[in-house]
Amino acid sequence: MLVLELSFSPAPERLAARPAHRERLARLHRDKVLLAAGPWADGSGALLVFDATRGRLDALMAGDPYYRTPGVRVVGVREWHPVVAP
Repeated sequence: MLVLELSFSPAPERLAARPAHRERLARLHRDKVLLAAGPWADGSGALLVFDATRGRLDALMAGDPYYRTPGVRVVGVREWHPVVAP
């Protein structure tokens, strides 16, 4: 599994791009590629958990313009080995 962390700044472009991004996330969740996703409670960023290889995640990110939108910054991608998971 891979964990993707995002950081947000108050750029209006981010909010405009968010609906299409969330539609993509819903599809990935239905396909069981995305296990969980959501913003931090303070709105400073988000965390997404993928059941994918790094190559697959890179392709998904390349296909979603949200990750290149002003106001969105990829903080990091880390491999995660959960002890307890859904």
